[in-house]
Amino acid sequence: MSSIKQFQVTFDCAEPERVARFWCEVLGYVVPPPPEGFATWGDFDRSLPPEQQGAAFACIDPSGVGPRLFFQRVPEGKVVKNRVHLDVRVGTGLVGEERLAALEAECARLVALGAVHVRTLHADGVNESCIPMQDIEGNEFCLD
Repeated sequence: MSSIKQFQVTFDCAEPERVARFWCEVLGYVVPPPPEGFATWGDFDRSLPPEQQGAAFACIDPSGVGPRLFFQRVPEGKVVKNRVHLDVRVGTGLVGEERLAALEAECARLVALGAVHVRTLHADGVNESCIPMQDIEGNEFCLD
């Protein structure tokens, strides 16, 4: 029998700390403590060679249940649709208008943080409502 593995989700981006802090707000995640010997992440970052400064950032689920999110700077911008995306589960257990209201409220909160509302997909008798969105660098995710 195989063992369960922990995993992290990695985002390629232009501004790792900015995108990480956005996702902290979306998910209620936190920035982990800086490495031993450093008072802040800024102090740690300044200790790196110039080409590595600002190149990566991470955030974690404070409960330890969810995966670590890692953000790494890449030179190229986003050019195509993601093949994998996160579904932010804000409507779990809700149906109909109650679900749609919860999704729309979360959408408004995230738009205020810089996310983009792509469209609202209304319940169709088979699927419940969901809201496709983009984060502050254009990565797709859904409010589900």
